[in-house]
Amino acid sequence: MASPLEDDIFDSLKKTAQASEQAKQDQELVSRLHAQYVNQQQREASILADNNTLPVTISEVRVLHASTTRRTFLERICKPLIKADGDEPITLLEARQEIQRVATSLEKLGIYKSPISAYVDVADPTKPSTSPTDLTVYFSAQERGKYTVKTGTEAGHSEGSAYADVQLRNLFGGAESLNAHASLGTRTKSAYSAFFDSPVLSNPDLRFEAGGLVSSTLKPWASHEERLSGGSTKLRWLSPGGHRHEIGYSGVWRQITGVAKNAAPSVRLDAGDTFKSAIAHTWIAERRDYPLLPSRGYLLKTVSELAGFGPLGGDVGFAKVELESAAAVPVPVPGFGLDSGVSLTAGFRAGMLYPLAIGSASRPQPSRINDRFQLGGPTDVRGFHLSGLGPHEAGDALGGDVYAAGGASLLLPFPRTGKDTPLRLQLFANGGRLLGLRGRKGEEMDSAAVARGMRDTVHRLGDGMPSWAAGVGIVYAHPLARFEVNFSLPVAVRRGEEARKGVSFGVGISFL
Repeated sequence: MASPLEDDIFDSLKKTAQASEQAKQDQELVSRLHAQYVNQQQREASILADNNTLPVTISEVRVLHASTTRRTFLERICKPLIKADGDEPITLLEARQEIQRVATSLEKLGIYKSPISAYVDVADPTKPSTSPTDLTVYFSAQERGKYTVKTGTEAGHSEGSAYADVQLRNLFGGAESLNAHASLGTRTKSAYSAFFDSPVLSNPDLRFEAGGLVSSTLKPWASHEERLSGGSTKLRWLSPGGHRHEIGYSGVWRQITGVAKNAAPSVRLDAGDTFKSAIAHTWIAERRDYPLLPSRGYLLKTVSELAGFGPLGGDVGFAKVELESAAAVPVPVPGFGLDSGVSLTAGFRAGMLYPLAIGSASRPQPSRINDRFQLGGPTDVRGFHLSGLGPHEAGDALGGDVYAAGGASLLLPFPRTGKDTPLRLQLFANGGRLLGLRGRKGEEMDSAAVARGMRDTVHRLGDGMPSWAAGVGIVYAHPLARFEVNFSLPVAVRRGEEARKGVSFGVGISFL
């Protein structure tokens, strides 16, 4: 007769064996189901690939997991997939292209995890049928978190800052977002902003934005502090050709304050409050393979702004246009060809600020220091102090109304790292000229005098050699920004401008 202990051991072993057998059966079931799923997917993939010309109709579209997104919002995106009664059937290839287009639109909304998977439930089209094959399309759209909070520090040329960013997503179920930013720093003493962004009519390529900002920034190159407070509205869209557009209105109260005791008289003259009421348009054609470290392609960009003219009001008036272009080409190396990692980049920028009369006034007003262009520094003309080019008075940079600048860089793979890393050696040369409107310092000018002065100023851009510098450096392209450490040697410097020989550090997303 077995003891109670032996009975317990026997029962335990029996239960363990049963559990093991059940686990084995469950695993076999899972394996069979997985194999059936894989076979089904392979069969349907083969059907889709071999029957591109097959006439089909899409009767149903489902977006899975999008529990907090409005149904009407998603219907606008998916509606082109479903044909109305009486419409001609489309081919399977056309259906696949439309499905991919909808998946891309869903990804662009920014509220779903990428990539978005699309599945097609299709009957076997090889069976005889007198009607088009009917499809059901499923999109697996896993929603991202409702909010993101980021904090950190940043370091740039002569500036350090700490920041906090908060983004709230899909606020009302239509891919709306609220983006708030706060930062404190050494040069940008404080900056606070909040902007609401929403797609228009469920179109991720057409977006509306509205918000406001408050900031306080030290400008030591001109011995003052500038405070801004105001708001703006913008409409952004992507054209069929892939060009990005942005048009908007901004109303900003500006204050030039904290003027240093030794500030130039021209800086003191511009101190005080102004209100800028302006409309602006930005156009971008980006065709570079990797904008932060391009090896081929080109960029074209224009920014146009109109302030104070006619009904816009405010107390500053001008038309401002700025052009930026860049190009990159791979450089062939024997033994490696065009895939050597060596590239030549070149860039050009130019701008003009044309004074206008405000409202019904008959005489244009001279431009102000907070509206003029500044040139010089580690992200545009290297080898010069920040705002080191152009008119200066008593050591202060006054800015200019017309400028042109250009540069070229030869980028080489860093030794022992290879061409696939975002690290490069750089050989560069860059230069430019920044000029104030001739006659700006005189008495009030009428429209004819402004036109003559602007023509003369533009003509002077080509007089003589521009200020320029050359050097060597190291470039690192982080996904969020580009970092450069350069040794620069100024070659030609005009009187009054502030060159900088030696090592400089630059960080940004746009470099000359």
